[in-house]
Amino acid sequence: MKSHRVTAQDKYVHGEDPYFDVLLRGDGTIKHQASNPIFRGSANSGKIYRSTSDIGETRHKTLDLDVTEKPLDTTFEDSVSDINLEPFGPSSPGIFSKIAKRSSFSFPSDHLEDSSFDIGGDLSNSIKEPIPRNLKALEHYGTLDLMLPAFAKSYSTKRTKPNLSKIPLPQSAASFYNGFSPQMEIVESCESINRLNSYLKARKNEVSAGVPGRLLHVVIGQDVCDVGSLASTFMYAFYLNLVQENELFCTVPVINMKRADLNTHAELKWLLDSCQIDLSSLIFVDEIDLSYYDLFGSLKLVLINGHKLPTKQEALKDAVVEIFNCRKGESVYPCVETVTVGEDCSCCTVVAENFALTSPQILAGQGFSRILLAGILLDTGNLTNTQCTSKDKYMATLLINGAGRFGCNGLYQILRNLMYDVSDLKVVDILRKDFKKWKTAGKQDNVASRSVLVSHIGMSSIGISIQQLLAHEDASIVEIKYFQQLEKVRLLMIVSGYYDSEKNFKREILVSAESVELMRNLLTFLNSNASQLPLKVLHQSGLKEEMKAFEIDKFTSRKTIERLLEEFGGTSKTGGISLLRD
Repeated sequence: MKSHRVTAQDKYVHGEDPYFDVLLRGDGTIKHQASNPIFRGSANSGKIYRSTSDIGETRHKTLDLDVTEKPLDTTFEDSVSDINLEPFGPSSPGIFSKIAKRSSFSFPSDHLEDSSFDIGGDLSNSIKEPIPRNLKALEHYGTLDLMLPAFAKSYSTKRTKPNLSKIPLPQSAASFYNGFSPQMEIVESCESINRLNSYLKARKNEVSAGVPGRLLHVVIGQDVCDVGSLASTFMYAFYLNLVQENELFCTVPVINMKRADLNTHAELKWLLDSCQIDLSSLIFVDEIDLSYYDLFGSLKLVLINGHKLPTKQEALKDAVVEIFNCRKGESVYPCVETVTVGEDCSCCTVVAENFALTSPQILAGQGFSRILLAGILLDTGNLTNTQCTSKDKYMATLLINGAGRFGCNGLYQILRNLMYDVSDLKVVDILRKDFKKWKTAGKQDNVASRSVLVSHIGMSSIGISIQQLLAHEDASIVEIKYFQQLEKVRLLMIVSGYYDSEKNFKREILVSAESVELMRNLLTFLNSNASQLPLKVLHQSGLKEEMKAFEIDKFTSRKTIERLLEEFGGTSKTGGISLLRD
């Protein structure tokens, strides 16, 4: 392709919705080609006309080519841009992997004065035969000279939920070109999302019917459901549905949280709504009895982002056939047939890479790419933390269209603010938002020769200070004890992580024990591990003897605190001797 030099007569016109060239295949119409002016023409004449008043118009572009649905066999030189279009059809990875030949359009600069452009040749002479409508015919034709898009974009406006006016968003080029209104949002239709919603709805209908004559192939993540886990669960299930050849499998994503708990995750609700995901088509773990299918041998599990099932689902371990995005060297269940090592990058990065290798066109949709981009940004701290890999950064760049008018920094800022906005939540909801618990092994039962599970430990992670939590409601202390009794944990540790007014990260803990004796045992244990968890007492009024607050003097991860709690409870190095016994 010869290079095209921009002259004084041939001005460059910036498009209002620029995309990567690699993402232009199939999820848009020709009217979004940034480097082409606004054209009006006739296929029979071989010319494209535009009025002089249209030259330089940058805000409302419309491209309307009156071309018969037949392939073109004309080769053009001195190209301004290459157009590569593929239509969206039914799920078929074979079709997605085929790339149409490029056809180049030539627009000589000396024709700008009369605003007409001679493409060259009579289009009527280049017609061969119609473009096939079905997939088998497309596979027969292979690559085509030109394939007209099967989906036209449309736009609508809606009021944002929640109102984003209080979130300080950084400036971005996207907001400069598209404008920014914290109360209204322009929603772009997305064929990729339409196909995803159709898939989710069809699979939920099959589950409602009992999955007759098929195996239930469930994709499920960990029980602490954040943006990355939620997104990778149903996105990887959709990917498997596209590429798998086993028609006996009914591949279904199951979100490992209760549907009611979604109300405590404002960031998840906003993301799903902004990406136009049909919430009613999602299946949550409290809406399906996986043990029923396991009992009859018709359950096959794909475990996302970890090598072990959560404790409450450990009984289903024999049904696990695939583990996706586990760490290298982690042990897996004996029945596992496929293991994908994630190389320490975000799970959404690995999922996006699979789509990019098999059907990159599907990533062009803004809603579709936003889901995966949001997971990558939150998993990597906006691509800044030490765990962020070069692959994370590459895939985030590929998916940048998903950031829309907010830009990557703005999208990350919105999600972070919504995650830690607990102003509308009760204390119980704040503690439940990121909560996990596990059983602790008691002393040996000599008669039955087995360990007796005598207690539970719980850990809640919050994004506000302990002082803010206690001041959130008039009866916050009572609510904390109520939550502890509701979850039936003898020891509840609330782990706080937040930034103070000077932008310094702070880590605090609030411990609530069932009894004073249990609190003494815990304090003795923590003092013996002061090198790992140096504590400084936080004096908070109103705390009872079985409730203590501390500030951690050095940066400590939640994983370290969780490991120490496991040791204290007897599930790790204590060898079955329960320190929880009074």
